[in-house]
Amino acid sequence: MRRFVALPAVVALIACGGGASDVPARGAAAADTALLSAQAVQIGGFTTAQARYEPWRDTWRVPGRLTLDPLTTQPLGSIVEGRVMDVRVLPGDRVREGDVLVAIHTHEMIDARQAIVTAKAMAMNADSAAHVAALAAARGERLLAAKAMSEAEVERLRAASVATVAQRDEAHAELARATEFLAHLIGEGPVPDGTDEHAALIRAPFDGVVASRSILPGQVATVGQQLLVVSRPASLALVLQLPEEAIGFARAGSPVRFSVAAFPGRMFDARVARVAPMLDSISRTLEVIASVSDPRAELKPELAAAAEVVGGDGARALTVPAGAIQDFDGDTVVVRALQQGEGMLIEAVKVRVGRRSIERAEILAGLDSAARVIVGGASTAKAELLRRRAAGEP
Repeated sequence: MRRFVALPAVVALIACGGGASDVPARGAAAADTALLSAQAVQIGGFTTAQARYEPWRDTWRVPGRLTLDPLTTQPLGSIVEGRVMDVRVLPGDRVREGDVLVAIHTHEMIDARQAIVTAKAMAMNADSAAHVAALAAARGERLLAAKAMSEAEVERLRAASVATVAQRDEAHAELARATEFLAHLIGEGPVPDGTDEHAALIRAPFDGVVASRSILPGQVATVGQQLLVVSRPASLALVLQLPEEAIGFARAGSPVRFSVAAFPGRMFDARVARVAPMLDSISRTLEVIASVSDPRAELKPELAAAAEVVGGDGARALTVPAGAIQDFDGDTVVVRALQQGEGMLIEAVKVRVGRRSIERAEILAGLDSAARVIVGGASTAKAELLRRRAAGEP
């Protein structure tokens, strides 16, 4: 907005004689030039950049869509069949690993607790039987040594002891299974106060944010039914569909730059993470997924994006910032800036532009690498030059 607000002020200053001199600092006035005073430069908010030679990186522009990164996003399904008693979170809530998110009343919990009681009783009985059998076998060994019991009777005692040990191990294995199943239904972590003992608990698998919720208290949940989706903070992916002719850009690690309408004038970074192994047979496009860098968690899933996939370094080329390129009554120009004391001499220079990216433009002719061009406020500078041309000023 700054450049458009500043334009009337710059024009007014020039019109009053404070913005441009009728006699340029270097002899006769040149066409499409203006000498701006220090005050006009300050009001215009101009910023400049130098044209430079650099390796050109080919790019391909495609639309994209932001989505939750599937590698850091986990749908949470119901592990039992039952009635949902409590849903403790809403989309956007931050959760910690182990937090209870959903409580489901289920007969499986009743059965699990009863199974624990039964398994403990069986384990105690098996322990007692094994202990008694072991004592009997030991007594038989002593009697055999004293020749007061036959070898056959001692063998039977030995076999009985072995059988009770096996039964004891089986009872303890059943107790462990019942205990683990109950732990599976409760989950790892503290149980909140007031929680129904017959409720299975769905917990957060990691620290993250609730992305969506698809269940309400009172509804009946079935095994495997999706209840919530939890995602790690700032874990977004950019999904692109590259046409056949652009698949050479689809390499893991390739940089991607993109913009979204929600943040005009801002550019965001991503990097190609995964490339589909084959083209879509109908659209003839290749799906590419890039991991997005969003440390401030500003972006949201399902935002549409204008993306640019960047290739490797190519031959060196003379480039300027893309924002410096202007249309000047049908001509493609840049506004060259030359410092004149505290003021600035600006000049529209016709150029021939080659390849373009979101950030840079290749200059094929009309400009040398020593030139500085106006980037910030370029449209304001162009408007002033057009005003002078229309008014017939030199």
